[in-house]
Amino acid sequence: MAHNQRFALLASHGEILFHAGDVATLWKIQGRNTLYKTLSRYAAQGLIVRIHKGFYSLKSPFDIDPYLLGVKALHRPAYISCESVLFNEGILNQVPAEITVVSSVSKRYGIAGKQFRSRKMREGFLMNDAGIEVKNGVRTATVPRAIADMLYFNPAKYFDAHTSGLVDWKAVTDIARKIGYTVHIPNGKMKKI
Repeated sequence: MAHNQRFALLASHGEILFHAGDVATLWKIQGRNTLYKTLSRYAAQGLIVRIHKGFYSLKSPFDIDPYLLGVKALHRPAYISCESVLFNEGILNQVPAEITVVSSVSKRYGIAGKQFRSRKMREGFLMNDAGIEVKNGVRTATVPRAIADMLYFNPAKYFDAHTSGLVDWKAVTDIARKIGYTVHIPNGKMKKI
């Protein structure tokens, strides 16, 4: 298959970020050595950008939405949540040092000058889509889900009086109940809701 056909296939799937295993299937390349030589040749020709081993892009990672980049880099179910969502929505005032991703792995990583933190969540909770929306092609927590997630990871998380008034605690409680979290709710009692 000619390289222009290969890139046409990628374009038809609407993907600008891809992992080697994904294109091996799409391009029907069975040999691992052939796959990596092909990808290496395309990167050397400037047709693709190697972000890190096995992870590539059709354009510079600096020109890609960092949320998309952070989620796709993990190559597993993941979504943006916690500090990232809450800062963007005005619930937290301090600019987060990292973009927070929730997935099945705990790790910190950097790509294109951005720092990411993946918080590990139990699979049953992770796969529950309550309070998850797709924004610009990226699974992202709503404010109630992001707060429920914060309380899942840090039951003692403090929301000051100013930002606490911006929170719909009933919506947080409803999301937590749907997911099955045990969370600390504003009246100060820890309970499963």
